[in-house]
Amino acid sequence: MNEFDVVIVGGGAAGLSAALVLSRARRRVLVVDSGSQRNSPAAHMHGYLSRDGLPPAKLLAIARQEVTGYGADVLDGEVTDLVACGKSRFQALLSDGRRIATRRLLVATGLRDELPDIPGLANRWARDVLHCPYCHGYEVRDRQLGVLGGALDAVRYAQIVRQWAKDVVLFVPAKSLTNVHRSELVARSIGVIEGDVRRIVVEDDHLSGVEMDDGTVIPRDALFVPPKFIANNSLLVGLGCELDQEGWAVRDSNGRTTVPGVWIAGNVANPRAQVITAAGEGSAAAMAINADLVEEDIRKAVRDFNRGF
Repeated sequence: MNEFDVVIVGGGAAGLSAALVLSRARRRVLVVDSGSQRNSPAAHMHGYLSRDGLPPAKLLAIARQEVTGYGADVLDGEVTDLVACGKSRFQALLSDGRRIATRRLLVATGLRDELPDIPGLANRWARDVLHCPYCHGYEVRDRQLGVLGGALDAVRYAQIVRQWAKDVVLFVPAKSLTNVHRSELVARSIGVIEGDVRRIVVEDDHLSGVEMDDGTVIPRDALFVPPKFIANNSLLVGLGCELDQEGWAVRDSNGRTTVPGVWIAGNVANPRAQVITAAGEGSAAAMAINADLVEEDIRKAVRDFNRGF
């Protein structure tokens, strides 16, 4: 069985950025990608310097061409398990039965967004039901915007969305606002609709409003929804990586986990990372991985030298 220096699980911005750095460092690199990137429903991505407005799939196609140009391998497939084999050696098990040996692992499997169970909401995701105002706020600027929230964090979220439009309405459960929050919302002319949302209203394939339980429809052009972030970390859990109280893998500043030889980058490590942030984290993790491999190479070279090899 051939052994790679690094197997990267996940071929999004974080994984491919790491692959670029490591392949340029002349490491044997394999990227295994299942093709389930979080931002794939979006028509365009924003905030990525020099690539603003590019479709997400186009960015990945360019990145794949770059990393394979430096000798990295990219494999379309799914890693079903990661197995430690002694000290800092691993095998990646693929869904088709293949086993791939590697010296180090970078897991960049991202996260999934868990949306409120409201009829019509999921079908509009990444179209006119949005998550990140920094990613999509400019595209819906000066329109009728809504913020759907159930926690007090949604109040601050609505205040941020207010940066892009004057007509913003916050939808919250009845009696969930404090007096302080209510006064802050009123001060910035953010409307408040209290009650339960029945469904999302769509006309001519565009979001047109939010229907409440009493049948009232509040006209809106776009809706910002802070989802619950669920890390795709089952592979990390299987390896024994330590998780924090919120269920995210513990890591250092360069993405090193509590399991020697295993790093993480991107949304599986940082739920708030935009595409450009994830790419930067992948690059930082790659440099740390290469440095770790160099240390191992030194130890082996010294050992072989002393043995007369």
